[in-house]
Amino acid sequence: MNGAKGGRGRRIVLWRHGQTAWNLEQRFQGDTDIELTETGLGQARRAARLLAAMEPDAIISSDLRRAADTAAELAALTGLTVTHYDGLRETYAGVWQGLTHQEILARHGEEYAAWKRGEPVRRGGGELETEVADRAAPVVLAAAEKLADGGVLVVVSHGGTIRTTIGRLLGLDPVSWESLGGLSNCCWSVLGEGVRGWRLNEHNAGTVPEPVLGDDT
Repeated sequence: MNGAKGGRGRRIVLWRHGQTAWNLEQRFQGDTDIELTETGLGQARRAARLLAAMEPDAIISSDLRRAADTAAELAALTGLTVTHYDGLRETYAGVWQGLTHQEILARHGEEYAAWKRGEPVRRGGGELETEVADRAAPVVLAAAEKLADGGVLVVVSHGGTIRTTIGRLLGLDPVSWESLGGLSNCCWSVLGEGVRGWRLNEHNAGTVPEPVLGDDT
Protein backbone atom coordinates (compact mmCIF):
# COMPACT_ATOMS: atom_id res chain seq x y z
CA MET A 1 0.00 0.00 0.00
CA ASN A 2 2.78 2.46 0.81
CA GLY A 3 4.21 2.46 -2.69
CA ALA A 4 7.82 3.23 -1.84
CA LYS A 5 10.61 1.11 -3.25
CA GLY A 6 14.16 0.79 -2.11
CA GLY A 7 14.62 4.06 -0.19
CA ARG A 8 15.29 6.39 -3.12
CA GLY A 9 14.75 9.41 -0.92
CA ARG A 10 11.91 10.95 -2.88
CA ARG A 11 9.50 13.40 -1.24
CA ILE A 12 5.83 14.12 -1.80
CA VAL A 13 4.49 17.53 -0.76
CA LEU A 14 0.70 17.50 -0.42
CA TRP A 15 -0.43 21.14 -0.56
CA ARG A 16 -3.95 22.28 0.21
CA HIS A 17 -5.48 25.06 -1.90
CA GLY A 18 -5.94 28.63 -0.71
CA GLN A 19 -8.97 30.13 0.97
CA THR A 20 -12.38 30.27 -0.71
CA ALA A 21 -15.56 32.08 0.29
CA TRP A 22 -17.15 28.76 1.20
CA ASN A 23 -14.23 27.99 3.54
CA LEU A 24 -14.98 31.22 5.39
CA GLU A 25 -18.70 30.36 5.52
CA GLN A 26 -17.89 26.81 6.71
CA ARG A 27 -19.74 25.34 3.73
CA PHE A 28 -18.89 21.84 2.59
CA GLN A 29 -17.51 22.32 -0.91
CA GLY A 30 -16.85 18.76 -2.01
CA ASP A 31 -16.30 18.74 -5.75
CA THR A 32 -18.20 22.03 -6.28
CA ASP A 33 -15.88 24.27 -8.32
CA ILE A 34 -15.40 27.28 -6.05
CA GLU A 35 -12.67 29.82 -6.83
CA LEU A 36 -10.09 31.39 -4.54
CA THR A 37 -10.74 34.64 -2.71
CA GLU A 38 -8.18 37.42 -3.02
CA THR A 39 -6.88 36.33 0.35
CA GLY A 40 -6.61 32.77 -0.96
CA LEU A 41 -4.64 33.94 -3.96
CA GLY A 42 -2.29 35.83 -1.66
CA GLN A 43 -1.86 32.72 0.47
CA ALA A 44 -0.94 30.74 -2.64
CA ARG A 45 1.65 33.30 -3.71
CA ARG A 46 3.26 33.40 -0.26
CA ALA A 47 3.33 29.61 0.09
CA ALA A 48 4.64 29.18 -3.45
CA ARG A 49 7.75 31.17 -2.58
CA LEU A 50 8.52 28.76 0.25
CA LEU A 51 7.77 25.64 -1.77
CA ALA A 52 9.85 26.87 -4.69
CA ALA A 53 12.85 26.76 -2.35
CA MET A 54 12.35 22.99 -2.12
CA GLU A 55 13.19 22.86 -5.84
CA PRO A 56 10.29 20.63 -6.89
CA ASP A 57 10.69 18.43 -9.95
CA ALA A 58 7.01 18.04 -10.82
CA ILE A 59 3.62 19.54 -9.95
CA ILE A 60 0.28 17.77 -10.23
CA SER A 61 -3.07 19.23 -9.21
CA SER A 62 -6.77 18.70 -8.90
CA ASP A 63 -8.53 20.25 -11.88
CA LEU A 64 -10.92 22.25 -9.67
CA ARG A 65 -10.17 25.97 -9.90
CA ARG A 66 -9.22 26.52 -6.28
CA ALA A 67 -6.47 23.92 -6.56
CA ALA A 68 -5.44 24.65 -10.15
CA ASP A 69 -5.07 28.38 -9.44
CA THR A 70 -3.01 27.60 -6.32
CA ALA A 71 -0.76 25.30 -8.33
CA ALA A 72 -0.34 27.96 -11.02
CA GLU A 73 1.43 30.24 -8.55
CA LEU A 74 4.14 27.64 -7.93
CA ALA A 75 4.40 26.85 -11.62
CA ALA A 76 5.01 30.54 -12.36
CA LEU A 77 7.99 30.58 -9.99
CA THR A 78 9.51 27.25 -11.01
CA GLY A 79 8.80 27.13 -14.73
CA LEU A 80 7.24 23.69 -14.30
CA THR A 81 4.09 22.59 -16.13
CA VAL A 82 1.14 21.54 -13.98
CA THR A 83 -0.64 18.31 -14.89
CA HIS A 84 -4.28 18.28 -13.77
CA TYR A 85 -6.21 15.20 -12.65
CA ASP A 86 -9.87 14.84 -11.76
CA GLY A 87 -8.78 11.97 -9.49
CA LEU A 88 -7.34 14.58 -7.11
CA ARG A 89 -10.67 16.35 -6.62
CA GLU A 90 -12.25 16.71 -3.20
CA THR A 91 -14.66 14.08 -1.87
CA TYR A 92 -18.04 14.13 -3.59
CA ALA A 93 -20.54 14.58 -0.76
CA GLY A 94 -23.91 14.66 -2.49
CA VAL A 95 -26.55 16.66 -0.61
CA TRP A 96 -24.01 17.86 1.96
CA GLN A 97 -22.35 20.07 -0.65
CA GLY A 98 -23.18 23.73 -0.16
CA LEU A 99 -24.43 23.20 3.40
CA THR A 100 -22.78 24.87 6.37
CA HIS A 101 -21.35 22.81 9.21
CA GLN A 102 -24.34 23.71 11.37
CA GLU A 103 -26.81 22.77 8.63
CA ILE A 104 -25.12 19.37 8.24
CA LEU A 105 -25.37 18.76 11.99
CA ALA A 106 -29.03 19.78 12.03
CA ARG A 107 -30.12 17.77 8.97
CA HIS A 108 -27.71 14.82 8.97
CA GLY A 109 -26.53 14.64 12.57
CA GLU A 110 -26.57 10.84 12.88
CA GLU A 111 -24.68 10.41 9.62
CA TYR A 112 -22.12 13.01 10.70
CA ALA A 113 -21.63 11.34 14.08
CA ALA A 114 -21.12 7.94 12.44
CA TRP A 115 -18.47 9.42 10.14
CA LYS A 116 -16.67 11.01 13.08
CA ARG A 117 -16.64 7.63 14.83
CA GLY A 118 -14.72 6.26 11.87
CA GLU A 119 -17.54 4.28 10.32
CA PRO A 120 -17.62 4.02 6.50
CA VAL A 121 -20.21 6.65 5.61
CA ARG A 122 -21.34 7.97 2.23
CA ARG A 123 -21.70 11.53 3.41
CA GLY A 124 -24.69 13.06 1.65
CA GLY A 125 -24.90 9.96 -0.51
CA GLY A 126 -21.45 10.60 -1.94
CA GLU A 127 -18.08 8.84 -1.84
CA LEU A 128 -16.59 6.75 0.91
CA GLU A 129 -13.22 7.99 2.15
CA THR A 130 -11.66 4.73 0.94
CA GLU A 131 -13.05 5.40 -2.54
CA VAL A 132 -11.41 8.83 -2.54
CA ALA A 133 -8.11 7.16 -1.64
CA ASP A 134 -8.71 4.54 -4.35
CA ARG A 135 -8.76 7.26 -7.03
CA ALA A 136 -6.28 9.78 -5.59
CA ALA A 137 -3.44 7.67 -4.18
CA PRO A 138 -2.64 5.90 -7.49
CA VAL A 139 -2.34 9.28 -9.24
CA VAL A 140 0.14 10.47 -6.61
CA LEU A 141 2.15 7.24 -6.62
CA ALA A 142 2.35 7.12 -10.41
CA ALA A 143 3.75 10.66 -10.47
CA ALA A 144 6.18 9.90 -7.63
CA GLU A 145 7.50 6.84 -9.47
CA LYS A 146 8.65 9.12 -12.30
CA LEU A 147 10.91 11.11 -9.98
CA ALA A 148 14.65 10.62 -9.92
CA ASP A 149 16.35 9.72 -6.65
CA GLY A 150 15.84 12.56 -4.18
CA GLY A 151 13.14 14.14 -6.34
CA VAL A 152 10.29 16.28 -5.03
CA LEU A 153 6.67 16.04 -6.19
CA VAL A 154 4.14 18.73 -5.25
CA VAL A 155 0.51 17.60 -5.20
CA VAL A 156 -2.08 20.39 -5.01
CA SER A 157 -5.37 19.08 -3.74
CA HIS A 158 -8.01 19.39 -1.00
CA GLY A 159 -8.16 18.75 2.74
CA GLY A 160 -10.18 15.55 2.71
CA THR A 161 -8.45 14.08 -0.31
CA ILE A 162 -5.02 14.83 1.11
CA ARG A 163 -5.89 13.18 4.42
CA THR A 164 -7.18 10.00 2.78
CA THR A 165 -4.16 9.88 0.46
CA ILE A 166 -1.73 10.24 3.36
CA GLY A 167 -3.58 7.53 5.25
CA ARG A 168 -3.40 5.18 2.30
CA LEU A 169 0.28 5.86 1.54
CA LEU A 170 1.22 5.35 5.19
CA GLY A 171 -0.73 2.09 5.27
CA LEU A 172 -2.97 3.25 8.12
CA ASP A 173 -6.33 1.63 8.84
CA PRO A 174 -9.08 3.88 7.42
CA VAL A 175 -10.75 4.13 10.82
CA SER A 176 -7.68 6.09 12.03
CA TRP A 177 -7.38 8.52 9.10
CA GLU A 178 -9.30 11.20 10.97
CA SER A 179 -6.50 11.27 13.58
CA LEU A 180 -4.23 12.94 11.03
CA GLY A 181 -6.06 16.20 11.58
CA GLY A 182 -6.76 18.94 9.05
CA LEU A 183 -4.71 21.24 6.89
CA SER A 184 -5.05 25.01 7.02
CA ASN A 185 -5.57 26.74 3.69
CA CYS A 186 -2.34 26.71 1.66
CA CYS A 187 -0.45 24.60 4.19
CA TRP A 188 1.08 21.27 3.30
CA SER A 189 2.27 17.90 4.52
CA VAL A 190 5.47 16.17 3.44
CA LEU A 191 5.92 12.43 2.97
CA GLY A 192 9.46 11.14 2.76
CA GLU A 193 10.62 7.84 1.36
CA GLY A 194 12.39 5.53 3.76
CA VAL A 195 13.52 1.93 3.70
CA ARG A 196 10.14 0.69 4.94
CA GLY A 197 7.97 2.94 2.81
CA TRP A 198 6.49 6.41 3.04
CA ARG A 199 6.56 8.25 6.34
CA LEU A 200 5.06 11.54 7.48
CA ASN A 201 7.84 14.11 7.88
CA GLU A 202 5.74 17.26 8.29
CA HIS A 203 2.03 17.90 8.74
CA ASN A 204 0.11 21.16 8.31
CA ALA A 205 3.33 23.07 7.71
CA GLY A 206 3.33 26.68 6.56
CA THR A 207 4.71 30.11 7.32
CA VAL A 208 2.80 30.71 10.55
CA PRO A 209 0.08 28.69 12.32
CA GLU A 210 -3.34 29.39 10.83
CA PRO A 211 -6.81 28.16 11.78
CA VAL A 212 -8.16 25.16 9.89
CA LEU A 213 -11.24 26.33 7.97
CA GLY A 214 -13.47 23.78 6.29
CA ASP A 215 -10.95 20.98 6.57
CA ASP A 216 -12.81 18.64 4.20
CA THR A 217 -13.36 21.27 1.57
